[in-house]
Amino acid sequence: MTSVLIADDQALLRVGLRKILESEPDLTVAGEAEDGSDAVAAARRHRPDVVLMDIRMPVLDGIEATRRIVSTGAATRVLVLTTFGLDTYVYDALRAGASGFMLKDAPPEEIVAGIRIVANGDALLAPAVTRSVIEEFVRGDAQPLALPPAVEELTPREREVLDLLAAGLSTPEICERLCISEATAKTHVARILQKLDLRDRVQVVIYAYEVGLVRPGTRR
Repeated sequence: MTSVLIADDQALLRVGLRKILESEPDLTVAGEAEDGSDAVAAARRHRPDVVLMDIRMPVLDGIEATRRIVSTGAATRVLVLTTFGLDTYVYDALRAGASGFMLKDAPPEEIVAGIRIVANGDALLAPAVTRSVIEEFVRGDAQPLALPPAVEELTPREREVLDLLAAGLSTPEICERLCISEATAKTHVARILQKLDLRDRVQVVIYAYEVGLVRPGTRR
């Protein structure tokens, strides 16, 4: 059973999310929080598997709340709920340690699926939004003169997988693109995370852009 904490300052949205989650046999609502401070305290108290985190909340925003929850080292994962108009906040939340983000108006089945993905230890990237978020906020950054030493340890195939991860492709999509099995793709991803000392796919995407492996405007 996956436990979920709902953090949003809009009571109506919390009620709607609770109804969606309680209709699923493998999900349970651990609690609710109406601001970031409450979310941090509730996460500490209930130790949920996943926190559905709104970004713009009073007292303490979702970005700082995410940072505090992740910094405790707990197994709790944070899934950010956002809108297209909050790209800068999304980027900050991902850097703070969120495991992914979804649009607030996503269909119920997508929200449920997203929770399961994150609870399973994977990162949730919405490709349609990911590239615009990352590209917008690294567009003006200077590119490094040389790649970090850790990148040089990647094999040519791992570099290919890294590029596709940075583009927001899922494991099945990577398998199709490179004509490899799912087990092989997952092995490559695990090795990339280990070599680059990154936590999940979200951090891989940010890293790839920030060190210049992928440049804004490139397409795969």
